[in-house]
Amino acid sequence: MDLTGARWRKSTRSSGGANECVEVADNLPGRVLVRDTKDRDGGTLAFGPAQWQGFVTFAKKIGPVA
Repeated sequence: MDLTGARWRKSTRSSGGANECVEVADNLPGRVLVRDTKDRDGGTLAFGPAQWQGFVTFAKKIGPVA
């Protein structure tokens, strides 16, 4: 998967600490990418826009997980 055009941003829901951050790139057509900030080369998850929106909606509904 070619990620050269991905514009990564830190999730607004990530905590202030460096150990719990997620980055999202949603500027590529037809996919949303997610990676762990502390392990950027460790892998990237790819979602279709509808699947990503479903995840975000569900995550907002259940709230933070301790």
